[in-house]
Amino acid sequence: MKTIDELLADGDGVRGKRVFVRADLNVPLSGTTITDDGRIRAVQPTIARLAQAGARVIVASHLGRPKGAPEPAFSLAPAAARLGELLGQKVAFATDTVGESARSVVGALGDGDVAVLENLRFNPGETAKDDAERGAFADRLAALADVYVGDGFGAVHRKHASVYDLPARLPHAAGGLIATEVGVLKKLTEDVSRPYVVVLGGAKVSDKLGVIDHLLEKADRILIGGGMAFTFLKAKGYEVGSSLLQEDQIPVVQDYLRRADERGVEFVLPVDLKVAAEFPDLKAKAPTHPETVPADAMPAGKMGLDNGPETCALYAAKLADAATVFWNGPMGVFEHPDFAEGTRAVAQGLIDSSAFTVVGGGDSAAAVRTLGFDESAFGHISTGGGASLEYLEGKTLPGLAALED
Repeated sequence: MKTIDELLADGDGVRGKRVFVRADLNVPLSGTTITDDGRIRAVQPTIARLAQAGARVIVASHLGRPKGAPEPAFSLAPAAARLGELLGQKVAFATDTVGESARSVVGALGDGDVAVLENLRFNPGETAKDDAERGAFADRLAALADVYVGDGFGAVHRKHASVYDLPARLPHAAGGLIATEVGVLKKLTEDVSRPYVVVLGGAKVSDKLGVIDHLLEKADRILIGGGMAFTFLKAKGYEVGSSLLQEDQIPVVQDYLRRADERGVEFVLPVDLKVAAEFPDLKAKAPTHPETVPADAMPAGKMGLDNGPETCALYAAKLADAATVFWNGPMGVFEHPDFAEGTRAVAQGLIDSSAFTVVGGGDSAAAVRTLGFDESAFGHISTGGGASLEYLEGKTLPGLAALED
């Protein structure tokens, strides 16, 4: 896989060339206000390096899940403005992706200039299942550029036009972010330092089935939390009240527990929980007066919303001797102060350990920032939760395969 370092080291370099950067600017918005700019900050160094080398940089990304047509709520205009602030230079913005505005904005770029195209998913060709439709959109994107740099790690598990088809139409290289992400993930899959501890949380166990299945062959210890824990607790015969439960996954989970026992993989589940009568109001954040109960004594009609203090201490102890840790998914409803302690304890456990620590993107990365942790205290914070999980499952990621020579 050719990297941006090699691209910039080439004799002719990129000066005067139109370089298409497939970034991941899929940031959370409250109206037009960005609530977490982590993904923009992650790709900014690649864009800055290209601009400083005299490239005419065209940045493209998706945001949200529009239905193949423009939707103002998913405009990339706020992301373009924030990118300009981070770069310290004006960033032009095209109000379409391959239309008149895009052609005009790209045509006006000078050496070292940067432009952002409007949301790629405003065009149905970006996400089309049909190869010809997707390819036709990729052809129109390719007409805007001379070189392709893939640096949107959060999208590399998608077989989309700008991720998979476009690199085949242009000379291409991996950006600094993708090179870093792949290097980190190799540390989790090849010659791993042990003990290797995996912490998995989040809402649904079905979202993590593939990675659990694969990690049963790799990990020494797996800690489970969040909404997905209740399917595991139910599989052990515990009452889970009105907690989130995927009953159809209980046989699969029981098989995982059996296989873990056979292979000597330590599976760790909550021993106590914070519960309430209903899901908290995340906007008002009013006190909920939660109750702490043993994990095997959940009251009927109550729902588990976070790990209890004994579980927080247990999980910290299980992280203390780790040499490698991968964490994906919060332990509870961390957005509410009454149910943030389980997630906070895991984050602190990673910091306190001497392990190489990887926070696997998505809600885990958001939790780290929301709860005020110093990002530099972790070995790596990924920009792509889904992409990280699929890589750890051993899947071929289309966007990475497309960057191979």
